[in-house]
Amino acid sequence: MDTEASMKTLPAGLLLAAGLAFAAQPGVTIFKASEIQTKSDKLLDKNQAFASEMLPRFGNHYMMLAAREQTGSAESHEHEADIFVVERGNATLLSGGTIVQPRTERPGEIRGSSIEAGERRTVSTGDIIQIPAGVPHQLLIEKGQPFVYFVVKVTGQ
Repeated sequence: MDTEASMKTLPAGLLLAAGLAFAAQPGVTIFKASEIQTKSDKLLDKNQAFASEMLPRFGNHYMMLAAREQTGSAESHEHEADIFVVERGNATLLSGGTIVQPRTERPGEIRGSSIEAGERRTVSTGDIIQIPAGVPHQLLIEKGQPFVYFVVKVTGQ
């Protein structure tokens, strides 16, 4: 089984448990499905191109819940890997290639208008995506098709 297929078969809870195992703080944090659903609905109710809610920070990682109602900018994080768990909807993930019109948003964060020569992959509810530090990526959202995803940002990469 290839790596991409293996990642799709991992349950989201297992991925989150693995991420939480690296936490420097004692205890376990659980995000109940009902809580994520309520937070997702509130983000979508904002009717914004992009809305997010920061969740707890732990030693080498932090989490957020994000909702997109349209395509965002291309981005690359020099020192953070991204792990996305798709909570709702479908999108096209464009990754690799070169960021067009790159600009430094803040130290270690490059943004741009799009990606040239990247690979396109369809992602949908239940998929888990791992994006290494330094890899350009962009979520392409079809108009009228909201996309909600849980993000784990692993720092110090």
